[in-house]
Amino acid sequence: MTAFTRWRPYSLALGLLLAAGARAEAPRLVVLVSVDQMRADYLERFRPCFGPGGFNLLLEQGANFADCHQRHSLTITGPGHAVMLTGVHADRHGIIANDWLDRDSLERVSCVGDGTVEIVGLPRSSAPRLPGIDDPYLGRSPRNLLVATVGDQLKQAHAAQSKVIGISNKDRAAILMSGRLADAAYFMENGRMVTSTYYMKALPAWVDAWNAAGKTDACFGKTWDRLLPAAAYAVQGPDDAPGEDATAGQLGRTLPKNINGGEAKPGPRFYEAFEASPFSNDVLEDFVEAAVTNENLGGRGVTDLLCVSFSANDHIGHLYGPDSHEIMDNIVRMDRTLAGLFKFLDRRIGLQNCIIVLTADHGVSPMPETIHAREPATPAGRLDKTPIQPPVEAALNQAFGPLQDHSLWTVRDGSSWFLFHPAALKEKKVAPAAAQAVVRDALLKLDFVAAAYTREQLEKGEPAGALGRAAQLSFNRARSGDVFFQTKPYFFGKATGSAHGTPYDYDNHVPLIWYGAGIKPGVHPERVGVDDLAPTLAHLLGLPAPPQAMGRILF
Repeated sequence: MTAFTRWRPYSLALGLLLAAGARAEAPRLVVLVSVDQMRADYLERFRPCFGPGGFNLLLEQGANFADCHQRHSLTITGPGHAVMLTGVHADRHGIIANDWLDRDSLERVSCVGDGTVEIVGLPRSSAPRLPGIDDPYLGRSPRNLLVATVGDQLKQAHAAQSKVIGISNKDRAAILMSGRLADAAYFMENGRMVTSTYYMKALPAWVDAWNAAGKTDACFGKTWDRLLPAAAYAVQGPDDAPGEDATAGQLGRTLPKNINGGEAKPGPRFYEAFEASPFSNDVLEDFVEAAVTNENLGGRGVTDLLCVSFSANDHIGHLYGPDSHEIMDNIVRMDRTLAGLFKFLDRRIGLQNCIIVLTADHGVSPMPETIHAREPATPAGRLDKTPIQPPVEAALNQAFGPLQDHSLWTVRDGSSWFLFHPAALKEKKVAPAAAQAVVRDALLKLDFVAAAYTREQLEKGEPAGALGRAAQLSFNRARSGDVFFQTKPYFFGKATGSAHGTPYDYDNHVPLIWYGAGIKPGVHPERVGVDDLAPTLAHLLGLPAPPQAMGRILF
């Protein structure tokens, strides 16, 4: 019997004293807010532009752990959201990337893809976009998540009376934060909020009504312009900066932007443009308010957990980078969106009855063009046209002789892993460890590679130093590839825009702010990890930490 199928006999009274010692009642609602691709430095860089009630409410009245980091190497959406409420990394929670190659079949696996379930609430005429997955109607679930979350612990502690709900523009964010016992995970596909038969057979009436209201389609043709006077954005440099992506959603490289995707009516390109605009944050926040109201979260005599991830910042950052007018305007607008959410929660539940936690799954790299403009001597570059696999294949051919029955020894999984075709090793009767060493050494000869490790090294725990330790946390024995490599800072494989996925500060330094009655305001300068969030929250709620949580209790 697993931890996900048995109910533990916890009898936690609502009057339980929190370990923080400042409050005698459990919170009515816990809200975890993730702003996708939110670098920690945005809070100070853009703070002069923040109004009251949003980020400033948290910064002024919350406990700000200003030196918080994601500790793993592959800092991307799936792994980053999985660590938040599990307190462990991919070596344990199993979400090694947004998608990966199965070691046996070499077929692509989505971190939340699940062929045993179906999407609920999506008309068959409008296909969802699940990167790397051929079947557009593949169901989604948390079954690939191998460990428990704080939400799972909460459900078990209160005999399922507590509600746990995840909401995001992205399926993986909503699903991985909320856990395997969640009541629901809602995510956006083509402007509609949908879910999975893993949670329910049909959407609740209130979700159907929300979808019928057409909140997303109402944004068709809206103009995204600067919220503040244009002069305020000069700190970011030029609006039309070299390297920005001008094609996605037909949004162009400058503000203002018309959010229509170049279409005459809402369609796929419009939804692409909408996702990369601040309007998607506002629409998601509207859905969050509807969920709180219709599910009566925080109003049923038990502690409920609401996990919310806003994704627009990630789409915008990928297109324009962290030094763009677009990213600044989105963060300033995000501040207003959060202020509206917090005002709603105060009016409905009372902020004194809530705990709010703000964090992020990862940051983002400056664009190489921006680095070269500001620091010409700093190495940086785009690897979209740089051959990585050919030198690896040449080294294997030289070491073991060319293949006769197969064209290639290896396949890349799209990120930082190489996997071997089993038939190639069998043809040449080559031991995996020997082949791995050849690939590692070939990668280390490339001038943009900082480190490379074989599966054998990672299984033995040999990699040391900051890069080695981060790689170990991103390595899962059952799911990871055969050779891992890490690029040097400011190098990534995109032709335009920016990217993330490294263990460097610009990718791993994220906010962690706690707000609520019983939490003492102040700035904490010590270095902490996002993996500390789960055990700390469990402690505040009087719950056992998730069984495999490795983080520490912060207060």
